[in-house]
Amino acid sequence: MIDIHNLERNYKTGHTDNFVLRRIYLHIAAGEFVTIMGPSGAGKSSLLNVLAMLDDQWRGEFLFEGTPVQTLNRKQRAELARRRTGMVFQSYHLIDDLTVAENIDLPLSYKDIPRPERQALVADTLDRFNIVGKKDLYPSQLSGGQQQLVGIARAVIHKPSLLLADEPTGNLHSEQAAEIMQLFRTLNQQGTTIVQVTHSEANAAFGSRTLELRDGWLTRDTANPNLNSAPGAPGAAA
Repeated sequence: MIDIHNLERNYKTGHTDNFVLRRIYLHIAAGEFVTIMGPSGAGKSSLLNVLAMLDDQWRGEFLFEGTPVQTLNRKQRAELARRRTGMVFQSYHLIDDLTVAENIDLPLSYKDIPRPERQALVADTLDRFNIVGKKDLYPSQLSGGQQQLVGIARAVIHKPSLLLADEPTGNLHSEQAAEIMQLFRTLNQQGTTIVQVTHSEANAAFGSRTLELRDGWLTRDTANPNLNSAPGAPGAAA
């Protein structure tokens, strides 16, 4: 599903290049459940933003389901991402002037789905997440945990082939968090590829593979135990 070759991302500060991703080589097969871990500032969210096609200021090659993302313009990338991916943001990213039901319906509006079918899918999703009573409220009327649930519901309603999640349970209590991770596991078993960023070892245990980033380098991959450090990274084997 995903093939990344020699990916790099940097920010300029004056005349200095500050790299947040360095020489990333990565293959993620369809159906995997991958966790990205590492300390703050390691590049985890930066890599997730590249995978979500939200960032186009990187260098390298990125194939998504055979499509070379680096050759697409911003409009084409956005269209591909809307149709094939779902994103759970750490900071929710709900649309303030849409109700809960309208926010959840948003991904369906990009697809050729009849309105009655969309309404039925939204109703089922509201019930699944136990937020039927919140459907006519606006994001500002919800708690942080409730906003997170709405964001997750919105990300999964259109059954994306790739689900990306940035600290998906960070604002949920432990019981809600366990329910969401079990939902992710079920989606994965049904064929959805999942990539999550988390600091939680409990969340990571739901996945089948763990990557670790440090200072922008991919330093650990449980699918490749021979990877002690990235080529050229500090401490890498010669």
